[in-house]
Amino acid sequence: MRRSFKDPQGELYRFYILILAVAVAGLSQGLTLPLLSIMIEKAGHSSILNGWNAAALYIGMFVASFFVEKPLRRFGYKPMILFGIIVVLISSLLIPLWHNLIWWFVLRFLIGAGDSALHYASQLWITSTSAEARRGRNISLYGFAYGAGFSVGPFGVNLLPINVWLPFLLVALFYILAFVLVLRVTNEFPEQVAKEEKVSYRRAISLGWYALIPAFLYGYMEAVMNGSFPVYALRTGISEGWVSVLLFSFAGGALLTQLPLGIWSDRVGRKKVLMIAGAIGAVGFTSIPLAGDKVGLILFIFAVTGCSIGSFFSLGLAYLADLLPKHMLPSANVLAAMLFSIGSIIGPAMSGMGIQYIHPNSLFFFLGFVFAGFFLLGFKAKHSYQAEQQQPESVS
Repeated sequence: MRRSFKDPQGELYRFYILILAVAVAGLSQGLTLPLLSIMIEKAGHSSILNGWNAAALYIGMFVASFFVEKPLRRFGYKPMILFGIIVVLISSLLIPLWHNLIWWFVLRFLIGAGDSALHYASQLWITSTSAEARRGRNISLYGFAYGAGFSVGPFGVNLLPINVWLPFLLVALFYILAFVLVLRVTNEFPEQVAKEEKVSYRRAISLGWYALIPAFLYGYMEAVMNGSFPVYALRTGISEGWVSVLLFSFAGGALLTQLPLGIWSDRVGRKKVLMIAGAIGAVGFTSIPLAGDKVGLILFIFAVTGCSIGSFFSLGLAYLADLLPKHMLPSANVLAAMLFSIGSIIGPAMSGMGIQYIHPNSLFFFLGFVFAGFFLLGFKAKHSYQAEQQQPESVS
């Protein structure tokens, strides 16, 4: 029985507090990625160094993903989320203390590790405790909350001229609020897994490889857009003020369609929606260099592209739940986190090298290429685990 929203032991209260924590994490990432990219670019460092520094966040996520499962099983969801909040809060406040590339690299690494703990625990808590009839909706709301925070985050760039500490202090206040609210939630533990089911990564990849690709692509795309696009913009004549507006239009487009795409995927199948979204994303990204410095046209393309692929990560998680048996989902979520991190690490490095040695437009041409590849791979994807037991009509 679901309890009142005001009851800390109730499912509804817990769900919305987790959603709030995810929104704050999104806001933090949406702020620190473009803010530090602009600060490093203004300091005169190359786009390659800028890209590698941005990748530190995702290196931290990737390294942490190897260690989050066992502590979570031992201590439960709540301590893992609180630990993640503390790490990100302290690291964020230390960023303005010293303007040094190595210092920022270390702090971004720690922020990534904290984010990994927070996201893994909250994401698994939501998916494992949601009723099957509401799982797709709840995952969409998870993605919506993260996207909402992420879309607001870049506006913190405009606080930089007032005082370098101001945007980071604002983020810290939101994290403190999330910490206090999560403290009131009753802790829970994931289901114990039998020994013979623990080693299931190879099987999870075999059955869910196509559903795992969106995590990689979303990580790559997110890191490039927030870590390398500010550099692209400054080098192609787009002003600083427009950077946050353009990034908001992309994230805002994703927010508009997060729930509708989730509902649509429940009706027509998640694979079909992912393929269509990937095709639109490929066309959108390839079109951006053709717009030159016409910010109005770029704004429109960003919004449409965001509408199509902004739900990639959450739809991929939902598709994994469709394809895999329940006991494989914790392992599959670890794999998704790793792939997200790998894509995020590769993204800034590759786009930075492309901007430096090829052409700034290579950033978007390559994004178009990988999303087109995802669309084409969809024709090779097979049936789910359940299809080996029976022939469902809803998964193809």
